[in-house]
Amino acid sequence: MADISKDQVKHVAHLARLAVTDEEVEQLTEDLGAIIRYAEQLNELDTDNVKPTTHVLDIKNVMRKDEPKEWITQEEALKNAPDEKDGQFRVPSILE
Repeated sequence: MADISKDQVKHVAHLARLAVTDEEVEQLTEDLGAIIRYAEQLNELDTDNVKPTTHVLDIKNVMRKDEPKEWITQEEALKNAPDEKDGQFRVPSILE
């Protein structure tokens, strides 16, 4: 890929609604060109035998299995509620 041009920097700055001076355009052109050249080094790597991945680490789900188990009843859940109505916790209204 060719280096980025000043016109491309100005175009992207315009799309991003950024006001850039001529000196900033010059500096951004150099900086972005260096970034692109550095990223292009990845094209030199031999990745034929590398499996695609979504994450660099081999992460496993460490959460427990979602299995049904005995739980408290509705009455037990509501027995310490300061206020309940029709089998539901009753709380003060916060919206008018």
